[in-house]
Amino acid sequence: MPLQRDFYARNTLVVAKQLLGKVLVRKSKVGIMKGIIIEVEAYKENDPASHSYRGPTKRNAVMYGPPGHAYVYFCYGNHWLLNFVTEKEGTAGAVLIRAIKPTKGIDLMKKNRGKEDLKNLTNGPGKLTKALAIDGKDNGIDITHGNLYVEEGIKPKEIHKSTRIGIKAGTDRKWRFFVKENELQ
Repeated sequence: MPLQRDFYARNTLVVAKQLLGKVLVRKSKVGIMKGIIIEVEAYKENDPASHSYRGPTKRNAVMYGPPGHAYVYFCYGNHWLLNFVTEKEGTAGAVLIRAIKPTKGIDLMKKNRGKEDLKNLTNGPGKLTKALAIDGKDNGIDITHGNLYVEEGIKPKEIHKSTRIGIKAGTDRKWRFFVKENELQ
């Protein structure tokens, strides 16, 4: 059963940490794919690394909308990236899903990526979206039901934190949270 809106309608940092160990589900016409969320990054309105830092734009409008929606954007002209909108409506916040541990539909993920290597199948935000066939058409969809959602999973033994990857501003904030696969219960 998908996590409901109240899960996402909270402080972005809390949501980010609590997404670890949850299961990301993607239903497609050819099958269901699932994976345990093992790495995320948090982005808040007052964060110079966030798309929302300078206020609402056409690109980031989803971040200001209701929580529990997907914010999907194209990065570096190369990859789609998946975020989940957090906070209350009108306050921008989002959690970037950086990596999952595949658990179901692995052959379909491999086909979508054109790769056989399980270790490197979904261990980056661009790899993850390609494996799960997520792109711009998913921007703004409600993730509390439908073909893309998060469901309960397992509790990580330990949550690690570090600075976020690939940013130039806000580098002092340790808002990247991850769990090592061997630390999943």
